[in-house]
Amino acid sequence: MTELLQRNEIFQVLTPEEAVLLAGLLKEERLHAGDVVFRQGEKRRRLILVQSGAIRVSERTPRGEQVLVTYHAGHFLGEAALLDDTPHSTTATAALDSVLLTLERGRFQKFLEEHPQLAARVLGQVARVVFGRMKLGLAAAGGAAQYRTGAVRVEHDLLGDREVPRDVYYGVQTLRALENFDITGIPLHHFPFFIKALAMVKKAAAQANTRLGLLPEDLSTAIQQACDEIIDGQLHNQFVVDMVQGGAGTSTNMNANEVIANRALELLGEEMGCHTRLHPNDHVNLSQSTNDAYPTAIHLAMLLSVRPLVSEMEELVEALRVKAREFSRVIKMGRTQLQDAVPMTLGQEFAAWAQSVEEDIDRLKENALLFLEVNLGGTAIGTGICADPSYPREAIKALRRVSGFEFILAKDLVEASSDTGSLLIFSGILKRVAVKTSKICNDLRLLSSGPRCGFGEINLPARQPGSSIMPGKVNPVIPEVMNQVAFQVIGNDLTVTMAAEAGQLELNVMEPVIVFNLFQSMSMLERGFRTLRRFCVEGITANEERCRSLVDSSIGIVTALLPWIGYTAATTVARRALESGIPVRDIVLEMGLLSPAELEDVLQPERMVAPVRLSADRG
Repeated sequence: MTELLQRNEIFQVLTPEEAVLLAGLLKEERLHAGDVVFRQGEKRRRLILVQSGAIRVSERTPRGEQVLVTYHAGHFLGEAALLDDTPHSTTATAALDSVLLTLERGRFQKFLEEHPQLAARVLGQVARVVFGRMKLGLAAAGGAAQYRTGAVRVEHDLLGDREVPRDVYYGVQTLRALENFDITGIPLHHFPFFIKALAMVKKAAAQANTRLGLLPEDLSTAIQQACDEIIDGQLHNQFVVDMVQGGAGTSTNMNANEVIANRALELLGEEMGCHTRLHPNDHVNLSQSTNDAYPTAIHLAMLLSVRPLVSEMEELVEALRVKAREFSRVIKMGRTQLQDAVPMTLGQEFAAWAQSVEEDIDRLKENALLFLEVNLGGTAIGTGICADPSYPREAIKALRRVSGFEFILAKDLVEASSDTGSLLIFSGILKRVAVKTSKICNDLRLLSSGPRCGFGEINLPARQPGSSIMPGKVNPVIPEVMNQVAFQVIGNDLTVTMAAEAGQLELNVMEPVIVFNLFQSMSMLERGFRTLRRFCVEGITANEERCRSLVDSSIGIVTALLPWIGYTAATTVARRALESGIPVRDIVLEMGLLSPAELEDVLQPERMVAPVRLSADRG
């Protein structure tokens, strides 16, 4: 306990004798995976030192629980409890079976009262650590940085020495990227599937290199374990570089290499940043270049990302089909060019929308198969320099095992290293999805317009007041937001198109902006479809009487009479109805074109909304 305490920066101000005294106040606590350490909103009451295992800190947001950071052996949290008992802003949970050493706030205060000479030194150090974390929290590394300490380590690269925060897992090259690329404000960890895909590619590379005798077993095991933790959702907050960056993704690749290397070093019992035994480039990036590892991870991330998008679309299809069945006997007027056309059922309209979305699902699935072809093993430009001749074959086999997808090696790795065709095609499919969905939302807004002076055929769920000045107004906010999602996706497709065209020779350096726009489009569509289904489609109701009254008063029903009275007579009826405002039914009877019984039979709902058998002798 004393050794762990003295390694902690808070207590480095203690003499060995004082550290022994304070260690006597520590309590050991054993947790099972899933046990709660503290909850958001609870008062702070203890400092926590992680002796073994892992503690995951998360924050409750409107979108659900967001993981901020994962603490491992040697890390500490809750130090602000030594200053005051303000409520925790986060929740901490055991990610693994863990052993903690805890220092209760009350016992610590009593200790300081008994040893007043220590109070100023220890409390001053606690304040410096808390301030250091807050300062880092304001930096580009993101909000999770506030949970780090203020200490630094020195790392070296081509451009010289740099100080890196001591307890972050990324390194000097990631730090330079943070400084150079403050572009979108959206870091890599905004897209978790991309982080998992990077880790899967690095794990597959480690397996392939070990099988070829190029990577020692102990280093490979540590690298793969680090990758497994990332795949499991840990350390994502350490992937901090901006999604849009120069260098064709090199900063992304190095961010992954450095995080994996430093976590692997921890697992080996080594200090982070000391790369003599295990190096980000020499070991984690062995047999790879950014130019094959990065696009392979992109393809894998696209395959992972399309699943939740398709799932949300399938849920929307089902919700639309439920409404189609519910409204199957609601007669309404169909329209073309915003003019009365012919009668139909409201159910037919909803069924058509469902079919439209279902067709897009098929297109997404078909085109996602293009991502199974990758250039892993081509290294820099597809020639395979710095990789064993057997590496591409072994790496593809390993990637299949790790990911569960049936990847294949591109026929020409030089061509594949500069080709972004599959990304371009898929972006076009996402645009198609967006355009067609936006059209559905336009229809929903039209059909629900009113409530008194519009179509008023359906009611959308009231989600929020619609005006700061007009009392009682409720707007179709959910279809509106889905329209805006569609506009963004359409714009993103143009960016992807321009970036795909902008590549030169053996590499397309614009891949980062392609990836950013594709991931953004998929993420926004996924959330948009969920929002549209939950907050709009599932709660739609029909104004059946309004629908039927519009049919009865419409001139459009004259089309249903066409097979029985002929085009010329039907035109006369339509013109008289339009000029006089007299219903079509009354004019037909007045002209003696059909008897009341015949007219009633012809204008039955079943005859107006589906084909009926005709004969040459129709009256």
